[in-house]
Amino acid sequence: MSSYTIKEIEERLKSIQLIDDPFLEEVKMDGRKGSQQLLNKWHNRYNQKQQAEEKFLQMSSYERDLHKQGYRFIGGIDEVGRGPLAGPVVAACVILPEGFKLLGLDDSKKLTEAKRDEFYEYIREQAVSIGIGMIEAEEIDAINIYEATKKAMLSAIQQLSIKPDFLLIDAMPLQTPFPTESIIKGDGKSISIAAASVIAKITRDRMMKEIDQEYPYYHFSKNMGYGTKDHLLGLEQHGITPYHRKSFEPIKSMLK
Repeated sequence: MSSYTIKEIEERLKSIQLIDDPFLEEVKMDGRKGSQQLLNKWHNRYNQKQQAEEKFLQMSSYERDLHKQGYRFIGGIDEVGRGPLAGPVVAACVILPEGFKLLGLDDSKKLTEAKRDEFYEYIREQAVSIGIGMIEAEEIDAINIYEATKKAMLSAIQQLSIKPDFLLIDAMPLQTPFPTESIIKGDGKSISIAAASVIAKITRDRMMKEIDQEYPYYHFSKNMGYGTKDHLLGLEQHGITPYHRKSFEPIKSMLK
């Protein structure tokens, strides 16, 4: 093994995928500290990938079972923006192709912003169809956030270019022409719902960043409309905007 430099070992390990590759045993017998560090790094990467594979397999179980039952276009639905003081509630419905694979896909809240952006682009490229529904603050005030969330989800379904034959929905019960299953914390249990959560969040976050350009005092690009200290200070000093929800506290009390 000493015939290999540490750099050569590092390069060769990058191409090894299997745990029983004979080269791993060779590195194990190499007494150099650098070799052992590289071997440990390889095992860590391998274990992380195995965990990601297992997680993705678990999150694909709903879709696999439905495909086996003959369903072809399975739509996952999720929303973002129920809690903020400003901005719309946004829902997405995503139909993924059978055999879709994206290791690391999860509830969008568990992903970094960089990873969400990366996954957003990949999902947009690979999805069979994507629908987005959006309900603005004025209508949220008129019908309440629960009804607005349902309406956004139903709108997302209507925006699909291909009609689904089954829907997996994150928590919310919906009345639709299609068979459905509502899954509590579904964005961490179904790849279709997780994909919808990524699409919905990126769509809404980008909107809030645009609104921030118009109303910089509220720091929407950082808080996305949630009631952070900076946001509340902006409300106190500059009042409300057309994007604020008047039925939400403390805005409701400010208007009395």
